[in-house]
Amino acid sequence: MSNADTVIAALRTGHDRLADLVKKFDDEDLARGSAASEWDVAQVLSHLGSGAEIMRSRVLTALEVQPAPEADFNQSVWDRWNAMPRREQADGFLSLNENFTSLLESLDADQRENLRIDLGFLPAPIDVAAFARMRLGELTMHSWDVRTAFDPQAALDSAAVPELLERADNLGWISQPAALDGQYAVLRVATTDPATEFTLHLNDPVSIDFGPADEAGQADGTLSLPAEAWLRLTTGRLNPEHTPSTLELAAPVSLETLRKVFPGY
Repeated sequence: MSNADTVIAALRTGHDRLADLVKKFDDEDLARGSAASEWDVAQVLSHLGSGAEIMRSRVLTALEVQPAPEADFNQSVWDRWNAMPRREQADGFLSLNENFTSLLESLDADQRENLRIDLGFLPAPIDVAAFARMRLGELTMHSWDVRTAFDPQAALDSAAVPELLERADNLGWISQPAALDGQYAVLRVATTDPATEFTLHLNDPVSIDFGPADEAGQADGTLSLPAEAWLRLTTGRLNPEHTPSTLELAAPVSLETLRKVFPGY
């Protein structure tokens, strides 16, 4: 399968898994606090539902089914979803995210390869694989925010992890190098499930490259952990109660410092 095919397939898996859970939620479940500290479960679902509505509109515009949305379209969608009761937010997520996922699945091979989608805030339109991967990251992380409220041992969807690792080199905008307080280091990072190895440069800016440390320069330490835990670390979701016992860090920087470097978004 093409890159777009595998990402869209992962989106389907992620949607179905979360939808199966949401369908069982009662009003008390929807009001429960999520791992997104400022949102309850229904608010997370509202964020995912409004995002599905906005991104679906962008695909329809790219397909020339409808004109480009007005400048205030996104804000109007967010305002409408924010005003919904919790049950309506949950049901809206189930409907809109299903519609959005089905729309991506309906794209033919030529569209998956050649269609370009304008998100309105990037320098240029992006291909379907990149577009779907952006949504996969959002869906996967926020699905974890919901699931971990009911299962403290929850991990990221396994189908999404290999796809999200492909974009894990873009750390500049999600990291806070000031948290290093002038301390800089190069770490050899080794993940499991899947097994990968790359080099993390704790500098300003923070970056990684996919060569082993002995090719990129002498490493100051090592970090070993499951790949899904690495992704959660870089998105601010590896607090102590959700840190796997298999994580091993031998480095001049502490795990707490790494958490501060990656505070989440």
